[in-house]
Order: sequence, then C-alpha cells, then structure tokens
Amino acid sequence: TATVRLERDGPIGFLILDNPARHNALSAAMWRSIPEQLGAALADDAVRVIVIRGAGDKAFSAGADISEFETARSGDAAKAYDALNEAAFNALQAAHKPTIAMIHGFCMGGGLGIAACCDMRLSDEAGQFAIPAAKLGIGYDPRWVRTLLALAAPSRVKELIFTGRRFPAPQALAMGLVDRVVPAPELASVVRALADEIAANAPLTIRAAKAAIDGLTRQPEGADITRLKALSDACMHSADYAEGRRAFLEKRRPQFRGL
Repeated sequence: TATVRLERDGPIGFLILDNPARHNALSAAMWRSIPEQLGAALADDAVRVIVIRGAGDKAFSAGADISEFETARSGDAAKAYDALNEAAFNALQAAHKPTIAMIHGFCMGGGLGIAACCDMRLSDEAGQFAIPAAKLGIGYDPRWVRTLLALAAPSRVKELIFTGRRFPAPQALAMGLVDRVVPAPELASVVRALADEIAANAPLTIRAAKAAIDGLTRQPEGADITRLKALSDACMHSADYAEGRRAFLEKRRPQFRGL
C-alpha cells in the first residue's frame, strides 16, 4: 500500500515515501500524510534532523501519481488535490528542524518539489531530475516555481520546465538543484554523517539560524527581524549556551538538550 511512514533512528527521523512499485509516485493519500508524519517528527524532542527519502533503490519519487489524475486532478476535484500539495509543501518549508532530501534515482515533478522544500539536497550519481508538466499539459504553480528559483537561475528553471527533460545528477548539481553528488554506495553513509553532525550541535542555535536564513531569503524586504532576533537572543540565555561554555573549558563534547 502506498504510504508515507516515519522511522526514528537515534536523533534522526526518516520520512520515507513508500510506493516502490510506482517509483514512489505520490498518491493523494500520501500527499495528505506528509504534514501528519512530518508533524510527528517535529513534535518528538528526540528527533534533531529529518531525512526524507524514497523506499527501495529505484527512486526518491517519480512525482504525483498520474494514474489518479483523471479523477483526482481534473474538474472540481483539482482544487482539493492542489490543496493537498500546498499543505505538504508548506509543512516542509515551515519545519523548524533541519531537513535533508536523500535522493536516489528518479526525482521528478512533485518529488523534486518536495526536495526543493528541504534545507539540503544530496543525490547519488543515479539521480534523475525533471519537471514534466509541459509533457502533460499541467500548469506549474508559481508558488513552486518560486521554490525552484531559490535554487537555480531563471534560465535554468525555464529549461527545466520548458523542456520537461530529465537532467542527470551532475547537471542538476551544476544547475543548483542539488548541493552534492556522491557515489551510490556512499549516499546513505554521507547523509547520515551530515545528519549526525548537525544533530550533535545546539538545537536552538540551528533553529534560530534556519529561521533567519529562510525569512531573509523568502521575504528579503518583509522578514520579521524582531522575531528572528528574539530567536537568536534566546540562545544566549539558554542552558545549552552554558553547557557549550563548560564543555569548551573542560575540553569535552557538549551535550545539548535544546533548552
């Protein structure tokens, strides 16, 4: 059964897009489940970093499940389907914990949209990236065009959408769609090492930095500087800051609690 599930492994929460028979294509039920499972990871204090990946070894996600389009994405039903997409993307962009997309194989359409909403994107050499909307006659929502424009130059986003072509991982890296490309056998270990490195640091510092970077890039003229500064200032009065100072003086690794 196509589903989205959450698995916890120490401080890392793995949000798994699980529909391998269809290259992890996203059904309406899966879109609906993303905010729920993400919310569970965000509410769990033991989870410091969230990694999003596809089930199996063929795909991150081939995008929305086209087999549902005739009923779920046409006529009056299209508005409800769009609301599911929006809720999933908004939840990912609003997440206060770091998110990493771990990409293997196909990363297309809505799958690329999910990856673009994450803080970082790591792909193996088998990654294939595409927005095939023009091959289906689908209008690509300007809200998610904006997400792509945060990663790649306008001319590259135009090439991506105008052609609907598949871009291999090295080209996607050059375009800015991904941050790093590694050999397939190393992907899981490289992502885990990155996630563990982030998880070992002070959660309040990371939360404040993430909020500042997101706020200042998404709304450069309208960012809530007062709120962002309050998050930064709170770090200076935290138990974690005291722990960090003590650990430095005692020449040991700090044990941060997010307090």
